[in-house]
Amino acid sequence: MKNNLLLNIPALKNKNDRLVLANLQGSSLALTISECAKQQKAPLILITSDTPSALKLRQELSYFVDDEIELISFPDWETLPYDHFSPHQDIISTRIETLFKLPSIKQGILIVPISTLLLRLAPKSYLKQHTLIIKSGQVIELQTLRADLEEAGYYAVDQVMDHGEFCARGSILDIFPMGSDSPYRLDFFDDEIDSIRPFNSESQRSLSAIDEIKLLPAHEFATDSEAIKRFKTKFSEKFTSSLSTSKDSIFSEITQYNLPAGIEYYLPLFFEQTTTLFDYLPSNAKLAIVGDINQATLDFWQTLETRYNDRSIDLLRPLLTPNELYLRHEQCFEKINQWPRYYLQPTPLSSDKAGRLNFDISLIDNIQVEHKKKQPLAGIEEFIRDFTGKVLFSVQSAGRKESLVELLAPLKLTLPEFKNIDDFNKSKSKLGITISQVENSFIISESNFAFITENELLGFKVTQSRRRSESTDENYSSDNLVANLAELKVGQPVVHIDYGVGRYLGLQTIETAGNLTEFFTLEYLRGDKLYVPVSALHLISRYSGHDVDNAPLSKLGTETWQKAKKRAAEKVRDVAAELLEVYAQRAAKIGHSYKLNKNNYALFKNDFPFEETHDQALSINAVISNMCSTQPMDRLVCGDVGFGKTEVAMRAAFLATDNTRQVALLVPTTLLAQQHVENFKDRFANWPVRIEVLSRFKTAKEQKQILADTEAGKVDILIGTHKLLSTSLKFADLGLLIIDEEHRFGVRQKEKIKALRAQIDILTLTATPIPRTLNMSMNGMRDLSIIATPPAKRLAVKTFVQQKTDQIVSDAITREIMRGGQVYFLHNNVQTIEKAAEDIQTLLPQAKVSVAHGQMNEHQLEKVMSDFYHQRQNVLVCTTIIETGIDIPSANTILINRADHLGLAQLHQLRGRVGRSHHQAYAYLLTPPKKLMTKDAQKRLQAIESLDTLGAGFTLATHDLEIRGAGELLGDDQSGQISSIGYNLYMEMLNQAVTALQSGREPSLEHLLSSQAEVELRIPALIPSDYIHDVNLRLSLYKRIANSKDKHALKELQVEMIDRFGLLPAAAKNLIQVTEVKQRCTPLGIKRLEAHANGGNVQFTDNTPVDPMFLVSLLQKQGNTFKLDGPTKLKFSADLEDSRTRINWITQLLNSFKDHLIKG
Repeated sequence: MKNNLLLNIPALKNKNDRLVLANLQGSSLALTISECAKQQKAPLILITSDTPSALKLRQELSYFVDDEIELISFPDWETLPYDHFSPHQDIISTRIETLFKLPSIKQGILIVPISTLLLRLAPKSYLKQHTLIIKSGQVIELQTLRADLEEAGYYAVDQVMDHGEFCARGSILDIFPMGSDSPYRLDFFDDEIDSIRPFNSESQRSLSAIDEIKLLPAHEFATDSEAIKRFKTKFSEKFTSSLSTSKDSIFSEITQYNLPAGIEYYLPLFFEQTTTLFDYLPSNAKLAIVGDINQATLDFWQTLETRYNDRSIDLLRPLLTPNELYLRHEQCFEKINQWPRYYLQPTPLSSDKAGRLNFDISLIDNIQVEHKKKQPLAGIEEFIRDFTGKVLFSVQSAGRKESLVELLAPLKLTLPEFKNIDDFNKSKSKLGITISQVENSFIISESNFAFITENELLGFKVTQSRRRSESTDENYSSDNLVANLAELKVGQPVVHIDYGVGRYLGLQTIETAGNLTEFFTLEYLRGDKLYVPVSALHLISRYSGHDVDNAPLSKLGTETWQKAKKRAAEKVRDVAAELLEVYAQRAAKIGHSYKLNKNNYALFKNDFPFEETHDQALSINAVISNMCSTQPMDRLVCGDVGFGKTEVAMRAAFLATDNTRQVALLVPTTLLAQQHVENFKDRFANWPVRIEVLSRFKTAKEQKQILADTEAGKVDILIGTHKLLSTSLKFADLGLLIIDEEHRFGVRQKEKIKALRAQIDILTLTATPIPRTLNMSMNGMRDLSIIATPPAKRLAVKTFVQQKTDQIVSDAITREIMRGGQVYFLHNNVQTIEKAAEDIQTLLPQAKVSVAHGQMNEHQLEKVMSDFYHQRQNVLVCTTIIETGIDIPSANTILINRADHLGLAQLHQLRGRVGRSHHQAYAYLLTPPKKLMTKDAQKRLQAIESLDTLGAGFTLATHDLEIRGAGELLGDDQSGQISSIGYNLYMEMLNQAVTALQSGREPSLEHLLSSQAEVELRIPALIPSDYIHDVNLRLSLYKRIANSKDKHALKELQVEMIDRFGLLPAAAKNLIQVTEVKQRCTPLGIKRLEAHANGGNVQFTDNTPVDPMFLVSLLQKQGNTFKLDGPTKLKFSADLEDSRTRINWITQLLNSFKDHLIKG
């Protein structure tokens, strides 16, 4: 070995140097690219023939490169040429950031597929001229900065969530710069930027201040007035004969400063001249070329010209020619030939000539572990014995490392762990093990070095998928969104606790007694109107029932609503009593109380590589608390795939094993068992915990051994399907049973689980939506934890409802395959599914198509799903069997055939199978012509198309679906009550009843039916529209203020509003203070409090806790101020002209009431 290098790469010194590096077998290709970048000490531009190979090389390079070499992304747009929709803003953000920094990079590897390299780009001067540096202390008018942002293509929005957005509110400007990891909040003092702070786009709360930020333009094309003018001129000259001035034409939209989807394919019209990626490269850059980029370019141009010819007939959207958008084949290679370059190939050359170098690298044969043979390790044992050099084993995770070490234990090898290949190469160890995503083995004979991957040893690809760190905000849960009336639209039904169900007509500002007040307007049966002051929005809740469109509107001035409410309250009392009876029965059982070793638990917790979400932390704490108590745990954890349920289960399993008790994990399918065992072994890698799986993938002999070891207490965690419930399986000391998706097990299995419930702790995981509010009221039946916080930066799924055509199917599948992804094609008819698969294969010969449906035998089905999971196929034609199942992050497109036949809940769940990674995901709901669909089906499809998968709209739709789950859990009888008064009011009454019974009180009907105190102080108390102009946001904040439980919650909300929108105007401060007064009235038994310039009155309830003797003494001592008006109304006279005086006077009066309550 020369200079301790594994590979010695000849240098490229001159501009036209060209060197072919051949025979790069296995994953030595990625190692060679890494060595080229290290040894050349210059930027390396890696050009691949397609996107999938670029992704694979990036994954392997992330292991081989050292810290000094940055891997730089210039992602493909992930659209097809001439598409009618635009790339996701996150992709544009990464591309613009790369273009900005690329010219100044000293060392790094830029990975780019040839099709991306062909695209014409904005000139370098564009980024220089349109990039702003903003500093703290800088003097600039807010309006000027806002205008600059709009010129740079940033969108003004109500709340900043994505790259390229900004929002100005008073003296605050929020912005999410392109290329930045987080958005920033600029706080102005007059015309000076007082502070710049990053903030969380989910919670909208800001962090510590920084000095400056860089604002890159928001698009790859200019959007200022000069550029639009240039577009207008060039477009008119180019398309004189076909110029359409229709308002729907691309020309009209752009010249009116609208930026339609697909505008990127008009980029050359915004500039005098375009450039290419070659012009952004540093002058000392070298190229590294992998694959047949010559053929790839020809193929791309063929696709390009076909798409141009197919789409150039649309007069509203005339197309630029391929030549104007992309480099031609000969132009591209002319540019490539101007740079020093390596050509890398896995196959050997026939001879070594000048500019050609064959490395002595080979694959490793016959080392696969053969489980069915007498000596399964014979192949690898022979290789290690005969090989004289260094051998480095590679596994994909810490858990896989433990598995491999265990597998090779009979060979008695010493396998120290190394962080990377360089550390191992410099060491004196002959053998080692490392964690990497490298797929294939290789031997470098020159260096006497072997790299062996677990794929080669085990004979299959091991896939580990990871969630990213998650948001910790609790404000975006379904129940908070429902409670806060988020995204409430005019015409939707709501419930007023005293007047019943009406339709929301909007917010209306009305002047009363000289003060402006904002009212929530409701329409009832026969068109009657009700105006509710915004300070009383705690009386309003969203109507959620089985049929929202046909909500039973109430009639004002009749007793109907009060009767319906009374009937529901009576039923609620019975349900609450039943719940508490179940609770009492559970409380009487004595289970095992676990001891929490805080040091061990802290170590295990710290191994979790992600930030816990708020919901996840609550769920974990609840599970630990349950297990440490003497009552047996029976907890249900509900949350979507990827939201972190498995970590909750792992914490529970850790506590059980740390107390030397065994854990069983029951799953519905073998493939899910396999995925769980990999994840558990990875998570418990640093602990002496033995994890086994009982599945078909184990031989009869291995299964027999596992059963014996489990009975002997040698297995700590056993994972498997219904085999775990077999009578032949005996545990030495089973302490915890974890069940994944219990509803997917049969009746007999459920009975066996039920029998276990009385003896051990049970934790059930489910992805079926259940409303969080059931948690409080269902403590008796079963403990419930809801994980509703989605992972950060998960992109919303783009949804299209379209009539099915071959063109749409072909485009959707091609777009996904081209970026290295996978596709679900849902065809929910087993009789014709094979024909559907054949049609797709005929349409797209390059696709690898497989079929999955429920009538296949289990073995067959699992083989298909396993192949799809390991990316051996890229199109899965399937039935709704995929509704729940394993997580496949690379599947990011779903086509649903005859989507009109599926229900809303099912469509939501199926669409949720994609969009589980950082890629933009697509859902195509394919339908027959409109006339063949029912009105209901059209309505369902419109609803799902309009709902943003991750936004409030989706969460609210899910909430409405959850109500079915609530009805099922509470019984059919209660479904009627939920429908008559609305789910939210029903749950509120149920919670009150449960609380009363738990504290030993009989729930009073009056208390269940009563609303909170009304307060009218006749001062301006509202959120001005010039402070927050968005009606929905204002409405949501009104509701949050009205619902605040105490002074502390109000204070928190006030701090949040100041942080997000700037200092509170006087009217908003008044609103907060009026709410504080209201909070104090309810516990004092005050029904209504009114105050004006000359006095006011206090209306008490019949059972007020205020001492009547104190009220008598007020009348006696201050007769001029206080008078009694009937048995429960206290009138007062005072000079309260000023708002502040009025609030202070009322506050002192309430203090005096609080100091004189009836004792006991």
